Amino acid sequence: MGGKSCGNVFMYGERGKLVSKIVCNKFLKNSTSLVTPYEQTRAGFVALALEKNRLGTPYIEEAKILKVEASKAKTPVSLLKLKNIKAALLTAAGVSEKASSHLTDEDKTEAIRGLIENFLDPSGKDFVEELVYRFLLTKGDSLGGSMRNLAGKLGEKKFIRALISSLSVRGREFGWRDSKTNKWIKGDDQVVDIEARANAISWQTERQSRVLMFNIVVPIVTKNVDLSLLNCFEKDIDSAVKSAYLYPERYIALGELKGGVDPAGADEHWKTANSAIERIRKAFAAKKLKPYTFFIGAAIEKSMAKEIFSQLRKGTLSCAGNLTVDKHLIEICGWLIDL
Repeated sequence: MGGKSCGNVFMYGERGKLVSKIVCNKFLKNSTSLVTPYEQTRAGFVALALEKNRLGTPYIEEAKILKVEASKAKTPVSLLKLKNIKAALLTAAGVSEKASSHLTDEDKTEAIRGLIENFLDPSGKDFVEELVYRFLLTKGDSLGGSMRNLAGKLGEKKFIRALISSLSVRGREFGWRDSKTNKWIKGDDQVVDIEARANAISWQTERQSRVLMFNIVVPIVTKNVDLSLLNCFEKDIDSAVKSAYLYPERYIALGELKGGVDPAGADEHWKTANSAIERIRKAFAAKKLKPYTFFIGAAIEKSMAKEIFSQLRKGTLSCAGNLTVDKHLIEICGWLIDL
């Protein structure tokens, strides 16, 4: 079975080894081609800001309701009588939902009394506004925690949508597995939320079955891998005891996807991804196997671009591209589909 690489074209030799055949540059002419354009960095930050606002909307609505309900109390201490906002009072006191499950009713009441005595009473007639501010402060902290992985999730969604669109344009039927039910669903590129729900995509190529799995712990590597392409059918993944992902020889390609757009963290993302990819190579080499390895990043700076391009030319890295450049993403998806 043959496959194209951005730097080299490879074919499988005996015992699953990859043999370099010829050097080519299909869409990367030099290392500069990999660098993230300023316009895309700016667009990435705007997209993140909009997503943060969208995710924060429920908290704002909750705060509005809390203000109306809390206004029924004439004094801070009388808030304790409003049982329907007890959960919100706990939040304003800085008690998370997880922590709340470990507290007794007496502990919760004590936490709320602490909020009243230390912050609401000193605010006088503005105690309701202070309560709302405290509520939003805790909610904002919770939102900030989920934001740390937001860029990565947005990057994964963009990649999945590009892959689905590429399959559709090529006239390839595909399936996707729902992350909540782990049930396979016949693909329809018009379904708008596949990228948010899928944990695997399947398709056929030259009478071979392919499954691309997202964020799985590859047993031979013992670490999470962002993207893993396997030679198997959908049903082979679902087998609890003999699932295809348990067998090293089933892996065709493994890659790292870094969706962070902040240039300040670009080098660190690449170092993490490069270490992960090297770990993959060593683990499979121990079994005398050499699957393709690839990297897709949203924030790629000049220094790391040179290193990535050097690995491509040497054949150390099979494929790479910039997530923010449509041509790169399209070519990488096509490369994966045809493997």
